[in-house]
This record gives sequence, structure tokens and C-alpha cells, in this order.
Amino acid sequence: MLAADYQVYLLISSAARVVLATEHGLKLPANPEAAQAALVEHLGCASDKLVVCGKEDWFSPVASGSAAPKQMVVCPCSAGSVAAIAHGMSDNLIERAADVVLKERGQLLLVVRETPFSTLHLENMLKLSHMGVTIMPAAPGFYHQPQSIDDLVDFMVARILDHLGIEQALVPRWGYDQRARGE
Repeated sequence: MLAADYQVYLLISSAARVVLATEHGLKLPANPEAAQAALVEHLGCASDKLVVCGKEDWFSPVASGSAAPKQMVVCPCSAGSVAAIAHGMSDNLIERAADVVLKERGQLLLVVRETPFSTLHLENMLKLSHMGVTIMPAAPGFYHQPQSIDDLVDFMVARILDHLGIEQALVPRWGYDQRARGE
């Protein structure tokens, strides 16, 4: 999204900070301003396009319907966050921003990472789906014959961008590449 010159508000939970460090070796400071500076350097993006908000920054624009984002993606989204969002429990800025997007009738995508799903997880996702939320399991396709972990990540990013209406060319579209190869 930053590459497409979109303004991005990034909300990072404590758990996400642990996942980033464990899975990507990216250790972000807890301080939002320091995390933003580290990410701007790491991503090589414009500092005015990325805003990192603290988990309890209730004065952030995304915390209010008067400045509500039109679209929001929670990726990855834990079953706990799904439950909180489904029941309007806003104990942190991620949950509050999702609540704001819902009440303002914006577009909310939740990329759920849990597996397997319990009955309660499925009920919460169904409730959100009835509210118009897009539930997207973090389950990449393999028809594009991925060769690396990055290819699998690109598949999921491509699906997210497609749902947001943002042009992307990260993975070939189904049918187009197969026709070109004569399959």
C-alpha cells in the first residue's frame, strides 16, 4: 500500500511485535515514534505516508468516526481479536479502529491466522461476515507454483489488495498464465 502511495496507519499489538521478531527477525521498539522511524528505514518508504499508532492512542484519527478510515485490514488477526471485534469489545486501538470502521460502514478485512478453528471461532467469524466483514484465512493458493515463502506471502498480499481495490501484479491471475503455457 505504501508502494501505491497510500497513507497507512499501522497498529501493532504486543503479540504482533513478538511475531515480527520471531518470524522475520524484525525487532521493533515499543515506542510508536521509534517503531515508525525503524519501519521507514527498513521499508525505504516516505515518512509522511506511514503513521505508527500506539495500542492505546485514543487520540489517533482511526479511533473516531469523525476521521474513520474507509478501509481496514487486520493481518494477522488472532481469534481473540476476532472475538473482541465481533462483540464490540474495544480494549485497544486495533479493536477500536475496527469498531469504528464497522459503525461507519467501511470495509473491514480480517486475515485470520488460527488453525484449526473452534466452533466459537467460526461463530464469531460468521457474525462478522453477516456484518459485511471479509474473513480471509491466511491460506495461500499454490496454483501459481510458489518457489519461496515470499511467493506465499505475495499471494496473500495480492488477495488483500484485490479486495481493497488496489492494483497489483504480485501473482498471476488464475487462467491467464495457464492459457499462455497452453495448459
